[in-house]
Amino acid sequence: MSAVPVTAVDPREPASASPPELATRLEALWGEGEGLRAWFATVDHKAIGLRYIVTAFVFLLLGGVEALVMRIQLASPEARVLNPEQYSQLFSMHGVTMIFLYALPVLSGFSNYLWPLLLGSRDMAFPRLNALSYWLFLAAGLFLYMSFFIGAAPNDGWFSYVPQSLKPYSPGPNLDVYALGLIFLGLSTTVGSANFVVTLLRMRAPGMSVNRLPILVWGTITASVANLLAVPAVSLACLMLWLDRHHGTHFFDIGGGGQPLLWQHLFWMFGHPWVYALVLPAMGLVSDALPVHCRRPLVGYTPVAMSTVATMVIGFGVWLHHMFATGVPPLALSFFSAASFVIAIPSAIGVFAWIATIYTGRARLTTPFLFFVGFVLLFVIGGVSGVMTASLALDWQLTDTYFIVAHLHYVLLGINVFPVIGAIYHWFPKFTGRMMDERLGRWTFGVMFIGFNLAFLPMHWLGLAGMPRRVWTYSHGLGFGAANLVVSIGAFLFAAGVLMFLIGVVHGALRGRIAGPNPWDAPTLEWSTASPPPVYNFAVLPLVASRHPLWEARIDEDPEGDRSLLTTGFALDDGKETLGVTPLDAQPDVILKMPGPTLLPALLSVALFALFVGLLCSWRWLDALAGLAAAAVLVAWFSPHATVRDEERVRIYE
Repeated sequence: MSAVPVTAVDPREPASASPPELATRLEALWGEGEGLRAWFATVDHKAIGLRYIVTAFVFLLLGGVEALVMRIQLASPEARVLNPEQYSQLFSMHGVTMIFLYALPVLSGFSNYLWPLLLGSRDMAFPRLNALSYWLFLAAGLFLYMSFFIGAAPNDGWFSYVPQSLKPYSPGPNLDVYALGLIFLGLSTTVGSANFVVTLLRMRAPGMSVNRLPILVWGTITASVANLLAVPAVSLACLMLWLDRHHGTHFFDIGGGGQPLLWQHLFWMFGHPWVYALVLPAMGLVSDALPVHCRRPLVGYTPVAMSTVATMVIGFGVWLHHMFATGVPPLALSFFSAASFVIAIPSAIGVFAWIATIYTGRARLTTPFLFFVGFVLLFVIGGVSGVMTASLALDWQLTDTYFIVAHLHYVLLGINVFPVIGAIYHWFPKFTGRMMDERLGRWTFGVMFIGFNLAFLPMHWLGLAGMPRRVWTYSHGLGFGAANLVVSIGAFLFAAGVLMFLIGVVHGALRGRIAGPNPWDAPTLEWSTASPPPVYNFAVLPLVASRHPLWEARIDEDPEGDRSLLTTGFALDDGKETLGVTPLDAQPDVILKMPGPTLLPALLSVALFALFVGLLCSWRWLDALAGLAAAAVLVAWFSPHATVRDEERVRIYE
């Protein structure tokens, strides 16, 4: 990406082309062609965002199948569907899949697709880096799942506590796959998060100051900054674990002077902020879409935006919340218990804002609205159970029981899946240009909501009755059988709801009603473009003077007021260009030259995949070849490209 300064802009300067001619020119400049090469080489944020969403849903289905097999095993006492090792592998990969390969990537998909459209830009700040983040995510997921084919999937849970994960207790390659896979996946998360940060700072429509940002942007940027700070902790922990297992170090080996508890500190320094990274963007989806179906702006925009940031800041100070039973000093327990209570306050601000928005608005009972309301209810249940475990005395009783399993699923599944599916119903017209079926959508919501609560609410009672988590079976006479059978029935009912949703997606894409640019009459910039958007997003980059530009453009009761955004703004058509702005006030100050399609991100991901396979199998020759290939790709990546003119003028349409 290159840049040239923005020179003086004269709004009265005549345009060199009419908007239709401009659109044709931009299509030629931004188009990426067709065919297999173009598919692998695309750097279009919309294509990358949809690939993230689709790939994450594939992993969701895989994780769901793993869960259903486990629920068959646990539906009755002393079942023998799985042996202990098979159950451990399924249990571990289910957690890794849902937390690392579904929950955050699906939100990254929404943000990748929507951010430039919400912000009034033509692409993300670093399109090639954006493509690299997806290909690394896909490669890391394949790396983790190939372990099933060698019969050595991770088998120590998604947390892989030491000393169980050390070589003497797990001599196979299971935990090597885990450690290397998380390091590999961390590369994707890191480059993607950095791209979001720079995009927010520099790639906004003129006039979109920080107090006019959609809440989704606040949620994603907060999660991205947190990822940049938190992911290195778990990557370092996994590297240390791999070194302990293969190179004779003793970071976690107490016999060699190491500290087993160090793993938990490093893991939860990452793990607790990661939980909020999985929740805050989902809350942003609800905060932006729910008001559309309530026919009013979000109540309390500023408190909600501030609480989003505050939640993550406090989230970095509560990692010991997961370690209350490990014997840490009482003073530390008291501090972290208090912090665990305090973090409920900013989270509650969002709940009250959504309730107030529903109460004071004119809600329409659309499918997205139902999923968002379901999310609010699940958020409250998961939040209350989380506050319960903030109490030291109660946590000591509940830790490592099925109560924690219930809380985890309400927080990570209910608070993620329901807003995500509601958001797909809401933005599906923008993705495809067609509407999903409302009647089928309502039935889908009903089946999923009932199935979810039937599956996970009884787990609270199982935990209170003393059923431990992470067990592959249980004995007769303990009183767990009936509740576990209900849980298993609920899990299959929830899976049926997911299947209904997938049927709705296919039906909507093939036979759904044509949507038009703005079928929900929403207020944000993405709805000012065609559905689906053109490859260049906006023919002219809009000028923003409002938090709800498409609603407030019609204050003068002009039915075509919202369309004026398409004909007023900066026109950059001398190349593949977009506009850079100042970080706070979004004043234009630079023209950014954007890169075209390239195979380099995909090739680099293939080289790194081979490198990690070589590390797993101790094939030094493969590591050497993969390292050379990665270095060659990076040399090509950073090679100088065509220069741009030192000065350019910006045309503005009126």
